[in-house]
Amino acid sequence: MIRSIVRGFGASLPKRVVTNREMESLVDTTDEWIVQRTGIRQRYIAGEGETTASLGEAAARAALDNAQLTPADIDLIILATSTPDNTFPATSVDIQRRLGIHHGAAFDIQAVCTGFVYAMATADLYIRGGMAKRALVIGAETFSRILDWNDRTTCVLFGDGAGAVVLEAAEGEGATSDRGILTAHLRSDGAHKDKLYVDGGPSSTGTVGHLKMEGREVFKHAVGMITDVIVAAFDAAKISIEDIDWLVPHQANIRIIEGSAKKLHIPMEKVVVTVDQHGNTSAASIPLALATAAADGRIKKGDLVLLEAMGGGFTWGSVLLRW
Repeated sequence: MIRSIVRGFGASLPKRVVTNREMESLVDTTDEWIVQRTGIRQRYIAGEGETTASLGEAAARAALDNAQLTPADIDLIILATSTPDNTFPATSVDIQRRLGIHHGAAFDIQAVCTGFVYAMATADLYIRGGMAKRALVIGAETFSRILDWNDRTTCVLFGDGAGAVVLEAAEGEGATSDRGILTAHLRSDGAHKDKLYVDGGPSSTGTVGHLKMEGREVFKHAVGMITDVIVAAFDAAKISIEDIDWLVPHQANIRIIEGSAKKLHIPMEKVVVTVDQHGNTSAASIPLALATAAADGRIKKGDLVLLEAMGGGFTWGSVLLRW
């Protein structure tokens, strides 16, 4: 059978680093409070000329270099983002233009923090269905542009950045020993829409709006929803927790990450954590964490890696892959 293997990975971050100490000068907060409640110590904030498209392009080029491929080798681009450069066209099309690609297809996916998981699952279906041979799957965000910088409960949490992987079609045996994506599980429940949302949009207010979040409600649902799709992955692949080499979660909050790992009996030594360095970068957080752990040698060829995320909507999902 056809599997979608990770051929390459890459990341891109804005130039400006904003520490918790700097946040103390902007809003009524403290470094101690932010670290204790979230695990975040710093985040990257996009400056003039840095956009979702430019960060996504840089991450895509890094992934192509890592894969030893050129833009001409790509026939599908899927960008996960909630902060597009324009209402339309899709920011993926702009990245396609920047890369000099004139063939194939490009489109955006909007599932907030679960976006990269949705994008990976979608690209896998295209590849296994024979509609694409190599796909650039990108998560890129500039959440700093939709934050209310007077709201200390949200502005300290988020950052900007981009990560990308190249998926490539390869022959597999249909076993869990295959390299590539093994399972994907996607969920949503719109009943929770008002717990994490942006209070603007082209059709409703004609404005971009700002992020609004009921933090306690999000936290209350997060661990259970994450557990749901992880258990589904284990059941589908007929594996156990002991078989997992690495859990790469959405980097929203260290308490959610630790709570999920504890409930599933996954030791933190097997969990990739980058929330301290990047903050919550929404759809960019998983590919940034993947690129970080693969670049420093933690994630190695043949490792069994589980991705999971939960975000606004609510949306949540998991992807199990062998690196």
